[in-house]
Amino acid sequence: MRDVLYLERLEQAETLLKPQRVEVLRQLAEPCTCTEVGARLGQSPQRVYYHVKRLVDAGLVTQVSERKVRGIHEGIYQASARSYWMSPGLVGRLGLRRAQDELSLGYLLDLVEEVQADIARLDRTAPELPSIGVSGEVRVPPERREEFLDDLRSVLQDLFTRYGGAEGDAFKLAVACYPTAPSPERNR
Repeated sequence: MRDVLYLERLEQAETLLKPQRVEVLRQLAEPCTCTEVGARLGQSPQRVYYHVKRLVDAGLVTQVSERKVRGIHEGIYQASARSYWMSPGLVGRLGLRRAQDELSLGYLLDLVEEVQADIARLDRTAPELPSIGVSGEVRVPPERREEFLDDLRSVLQDLFTRYGGAEGDAFKLAVACYPTAPSPERNR
């Protein structure tokens, strides 16, 4: 089972975006039969098989083995991935690309799409994929925002200067800074 399956074909997205199929897919996180899934969901094995067949045809589920029960061959299925990402390209870009203003939300959305596509293209079957994800929250008073952005640019420029040579493994560095939305826990 892969960690992520990046959906770039409209047929895959159409197959997945049915609430009942999503429920079937969740049940197939571990290998099981249509009979087992049907029992959990309160549905007939035939109804579950209908959805499993569509998911298999779209490459979202794989038949991992088969067993014989009372003379009948029963497939054992498993989801092809732990999570599924849909390419923003399925809808396509609506309108022109945003201005390359690094402080705009449009620029940030373009960057996120680019990172998502880059990650999807990585060979996740490789024994080692050196990568790092860092996330945190900073609090910046409005009167110090410009100072914060200047500091951030300076630190990143220093990294680019020190490690921007032509030798060694190439890594892409993307930094996103955006306001956090209030969470329900914070409002209590």
